[in-house]
Amino acid sequence: QVQLVESGGGLVQAGGSLRLSCAASGRTLSTYVMGWFRQAPGKEREFVARISSSGVMKYYTDSVKGRFTISRDNAKNTVYLQMNSLKPEDTAVYYCATGRGWPPAYDYWGQGTQVTVSS
Repeated sequence: QVQLVESGGGLVQAGGSLRLSCAASGRTLSTYVMGWFRQAPGKEREFVARISSSGVMKYYTDSVKGRFTISRDNAKNTVYLQMNSLKPEDTAVYYCATGRGWPPAYDYWGQGTQVTVSS
């Protein structure tokens, strides 16, 4: 059974940084695309970033370009999202997901981690 567990969320002031982690079990992530999504209160879940299986290709939504960096450590079966210059509008529950293809069809999702950015 595949499980994705996010961690690293919390409360931070605007302009601060957080690093989210997503650790996988039950699947070797090295051949899968990994993605991060977020869902703010009252809004639909939206795409944030994705990274290819090798880590060479990365893709970001426009609102986080230059501030967020997705990376992965296949040896640790973990993907990361470094978030800098955080804004109140980044407040959301952040989810990681795994899948294949580019863009991928995601077949497993984590439970999410809360990120709250205060102004």
